[in-house]
Amino acid sequence: MKNLLKAYKLFTSILLIATCILFTASQSNGQQIKPTSSGYAPANGIKVYYEVYGEGKPLILLHGAFYTIGMNWGELIPELSKTRKVIAIEMQGHGHTPYSDRKLTHAALASDVEKVMDYLKVDSADVVGYSMGGSVAYKFAIQSPKRLRKLVIISSTYKNSGWLPEITAAFKSWKPEFFTNSPLKTTYDAVAPDKNNWTKFINQMIAFAPEPFDFGDGNIAKISAPVLIIAGDNDGLDKVELAKTYKLLGGGVVADMGPMPKSQLAIVPSQSHVSLMMQTSTILGYLNGFLK
Repeated sequence: MKNLLKAYKLFTSILLIATCILFTASQSNGQQIKPTSSGYAPANGIKVYYEVYGEGKPLILLHGAFYTIGMNWGELIPELSKTRKVIAIEMQGHGHTPYSDRKLTHAALASDVEKVMDYLKVDSADVVGYSMGGSVAYKFAIQSPKRLRKLVIISSTYKNSGWLPEITAAFKSWKPEFFTNSPLKTTYDAVAPDKNNWTKFINQMIAFAPEPFDFGDGNIAKISAPVLIIAGDNDGLDKVELAKTYKLLGGGVVADMGPMPKSQLAIVPSQSHVSLMMQTSTILGYLNGFLK
């Protein structure tokens, strides 16, 4: 048991170090641009921060756990916004969005996305979600199918069993002190409306991360919008479960003997959960090909 705990702590340390690399990359990007507009949208009793870049068909970006818009999407937004109206959202308690005692659930976060769309008068949009944002994007597709055009899921799942056992066990081992003096804390202090809520935010996320969830195979199979799944070959997702997910979305067929599925699956070699988001040109290539 002691060795197992050490392994979980090592995993968390590696995750935070990798996040530090991603943070540094996002801060050093020479292409960084300012949003054309930004602000707060009222959503289910809280205020959700958003940034808008560029013009064109709406594209909504949903970040991963603990991240901000810049940390997660800083490398991609300059390119995506050349042809699209990019709407990046910071979810409950993250970044500029204030901490709230409201219970953190995928359903509430997905509903917040729809409320932001209402506020910005966006009827429908393509949605891209990474990690936790990907799970929220799956829930959005189920709850608000008429508001969705195309869906992109990056290194994420619609059920906790979609992660490898080591990941779900690591979630349960998280403690507030693991995040002390991390780039996550540095960013929070820089942009949060009230940095004194850091401990509350971390405890809320630590409680949320290991909670079992399953949106249902039947609900995933009913998603009518085309879906692109992007995963790293060693990103912590159970690839057997991922193949089942793709099958539910109409994939995994012999396309030489029938029509090509409208959904797509991309496995990027030699990539972890965090390093996958550093492959800017690769991710951008998949997004452009699928969304166009």
